[in-house]
Amino acid sequence: MRWLECPEKPGSPYLADAAEIKDKGVMIIIVMGVSGSGKTTVGKLLARELGWEFVDADAFHPEANVSKMQRGIPLDEADRLPWLEALQTALRQWNQDEKNVVLACSALRASYRQYLVVDGDRTKLVFLRGSYDLIQERLQQRQNHYMPAALLASQLQTLEEPTNALSVDVDQAPQAIVQDIRTGLTL
Repeated sequence: MRWLECPEKPGSPYLADAAEIKDKGVMIIIVMGVSGSGKTTVGKLLARELGWEFVDADAFHPEANVSKMQRGIPLDEADRLPWLEALQTALRQWNQDEKNVVLACSALRASYRQYLVVDGDRTKLVFLRGSYDLIQERLQQRQNHYMPAALLASQLQTLEEPTNALSVDVDQAPQAIVQDIRTGLTL
């Protein structure tokens, strides 16, 4: 919920629910950052609170990419291209269908984000940032995920921190992170 201005009484706020927020316009929020930063956890929680669809960009990786990462081999640009193209197609479709979506996606390089932001007015970037030690600890505790903790260093080398994103520190509880996002994006 968030405060909106009452159309019948300008200057008079009222508490809006998720359905009313959704009606204010289509938005796609890309929750980005390195593996272990909390993209999926935060993205799912944010989507649930807003009543929006949640999508994990990992589901768009070809099997060859997943296999490579499982073996601890970093992806190269050729590996990422089909993944980015599939994501771009999905983003265009969500915009065409006027869907509100929260997408968890690493989006580590500026060039990848240019691929993904197919509509600058409708797409908002949220960068989850944290210390190497905190994220490394989270990765080591994670189970049943194909991305090994050993690849964190390569992800940090690839990361080009965005200048046009809402940046949120991940050294707090997921609910607090979601609240920071909602406040920062006025949702």
